Amino acid sequence: MGGTIDIPYRGGFVGNTHRFALRVYFEDTDLAGIVYYANYLKFMERARSDMLRAVGIAQRDAIEAGEGVYAVADLAIKYRRPAKLDDELVVVSEVVEVRAASCVIHQRVMRGDEILTDATVTAAFLTLDGRPKRQPRAWIDTFERLKREGE
Repeated sequence: MGGTIDIPYRGGFVGNTHRFALRVYFEDTDLAGIVYYANYLKFMERARSDMLRAVGIAQRDAIEAGEGVYAVADLAIKYRRPAKLDDELVVVSEVVEVRAASCVIHQRVMRGDEILTDATVTAAFLTLDGRPKRQPRAWIDTFERLKREGE
């Protein structure tokens, strides 16, 4: 085989929209056979982390250097339809607002053209002891660029 089989999956951008594909596994479902509601948050977190990595924001490096860390400060979510075992899903993420110490990201969990979950997430940049802090200028510029491309 070609050697790429051991490389973790990475999503990618279509214009300013980040897309992250995943499959529903048995562990994601509840006793009714549908995705447990909290697991949508995990799916969206993975997609946001992948989006940051794709634009060159190294969260681990920022933590290890003591610069700061992102944390969800606010979340509004609407569950529309259930996902089920073995469904192929895509988490679609778009930057909608950039502030000095936070970024607002709109995320949708999709099955084909169908919206299953619709959320707006505010990710705040914090010091390692949990106080709000200005994001690095280069990161703000990156988010602004993504936001402008979507307007």
